[in-house]
Amino acid sequence: MVKYSSELKAEVVSEYLQGDISISLLSKKRNLPRIQVGRWIQNFRLSGADALKRRRVKRSFSVEFKVDVINYYQTHDETLAEVSAKFDVNSCQISLWRTAFNQYGIEALKPHPKGRKTKVKHNKKKLRKLVNKNEIDQLREELTKKNQELYDAKLENEILKKSMTLFGTSKDERKHK
Repeated sequence: MVKYSSELKAEVVSEYLQGDISISLLSKKRNLPRIQVGRWIQNFRLSGADALKRRRVKRSFSVEFKVDVINYYQTHDETLAEVSAKFDVNSCQISLWRTAFNQYGIEALKPHPKGRKTKVKHNKKKLRKLVNKNEIDQLREELTKKNQELYDAKLENEILKKSMTLFGTSKDERKHK
């Protein structure tokens, strides 16, 4: 899709509005698609000069807003271009919302995650799911119990090492056995 500058759009629209040339001749003269020139003129008439400027920021819309736009379009006797000018949304976007809503319902208008699913399991999410206080308390008690057992095992190991050095046999005697 070719992107045209705001200055070019303004020149084409102003040239048409002077009244000397038709849309077809203007599109041939400027070597532009006739439909595109017609859209620029229509958008200018409906929304003014701001309609010719490109948006630099990607906008996201809530589900309620999308449903409101679709309901307005279906209940009022206005064209898609007029509705798009009223709500400041691209007419193609409204058409896509309407098609998705008619085929799949309101679920199609909700935002969906994009991209590949992650293969890494998130442990933080599992911890957040443990909402029940009893489960958390049980896990804490189990952790302290395991830590105490580990401490006792290390202490016993140290005692055995010390007793082996004090009372144990020498290395030579252990080899003969």
